[in-house]
Amino acid sequence: MREDLPHYSTTQLALRNGKDREEVWIGYKGYVYDVSKSRLWRGGNHYEHWAGQDLTLELADAPHTEHVFDKFQAIGKLNQK
Repeated sequence: MREDLPHYSTTQLALRNGKDREEVWIGYKGYVYDVSKSRLWRGGNHYEHWAGQDLTLELADAPHTEHVFDKFQAIGKLNQK
């Protein structure tokens, strides 16, 4: 993964929730992913998961593994508070 990615705050991530703006971003393990093109994230939610937030802890309840992120390119790093 590239180390020269821009850094985003949790506030910046929250604004890309598919409702306030067209972008649909999610955080996972310190990275920000743009999932806007995924039909599964239209409208900013995917089953009981909501875009614009860090979903690292929620993956344990998902029916898939973290390899689902292989389909998406990390666009930034998430600044943790």
